[in-house]
Amino acid sequence: MILQSLSGVPAFLGYLLVAAALLAAYVVIYSAVTRHDEFTLIRGNVPGAAVALGLSAIGFALPLTSAIGHSANVIDCTIWGVIALIVQIAVYYLVRLTIPDLSERIQKGELAAAIWLGLISVTAGMLSAASMAL
Repeated sequence: MILQSLSGVPAFLGYLLVAAALLAAYVVIYSAVTRHDEFTLIRGNVPGAAVALGLSAIGFALPLTSAIGHSANVIDCTIWGVIALIVQIAVYYLVRLTIPDLSERIQKGELAAAIWLGLISVTAGMLSAASMAL
């Protein structure tokens, strides 16, 4: 019985490693496209940078978890993960249309802009997750 339960461990590890790699790629790409350096700001105790980045990561993880749960295999999951990544990057640019000085405001420590960016990212992630009719 225990061996039967453990038979799913290789698939678990495969999906977990792909998800971790996609999340790491997302954070690197997201940090590269924003006009502010999230990690420098976070190290400098600017809460808005942590809020925006953290909620954005959640916004990416939501559709990623949907892809893991509904995909036929790891490759299918990876494709949908990349699609989710593209959606989240697009969300950042769309939010910048509503707040052109978004990065400057986050750098100044203004929370409203960071919270707006983060919550729109989570909302987009929820919609992306629900839209994944795999």
